[in-house]
Amino acid sequence: MPGDELLHFIRSRRSVRRFQPQAVPPGVLESVLGAAIWAPSAHNRQPWRFAVVRSAAIKTRLADQMGAEFRRDLQRDGLLPEVIAAQVERSRQRILEAPLLIVLSLDPADLDTYPDQARSQAEHIMAVQSVAMAGQALMLAAHACGLGTVWMCAPLFAPAAVSQALDLPPGWQPQGMLLTGYPAQVPPPRPRRPLSEITRYY
Repeated sequence: MPGDELLHFIRSRRSVRRFQPQAVPPGVLESVLGAAIWAPSAHNRQPWRFAVVRSAAIKTRLADQMGAEFRRDLQRDGLLPEVIAAQVERSRQRILEAPLLIVLSLDPADLDTYPDQARSQAEHIMAVQSVAMAGQALMLAAHACGLGTVWMCAPLFAPAAVSQALDLPPGWQPQGMLLTGYPAQVPPPRPRRPLSEITRYY
């Protein structure tokens, strides 16, 4: 792909929240996941792990358990019951309506270890960044295959609920969830801050 076409392709990706009901074919899913593992990672540790959810029953269990945690958080915030119910149900329906969920987790098993907290924290942050880069690669690969995705940070707020609902292997730390499917509605581009506002040259 010529450079200008690639740049246009990157700019054309959108966060899609409405999907057609059709399933994502296994071959397309494998291609998307196969592209994601070519993301860069600190020390080439490749700490990303993927939990792919297609089962309606498991999606329901995940949505219910995450919803219960979300409800408790909103109650602690002091929101009105009707506001809480609306927010929880909106989040729940987004999960249930997506044909495919991809939960990205961090596995710290192969990370370097250090005796001091500062370097240990830096190592963990590098691993988080690596998982995020795999997520971006996955989203662009999905876009190339005609799929839409949206990144949900909700697993960060309910890691125990996600781990329990999906019976994740010990050590897997949920970082994000991609709702994935063929778009039913592609939103218009949202504005971006100008480079002059966010860039310094030295």
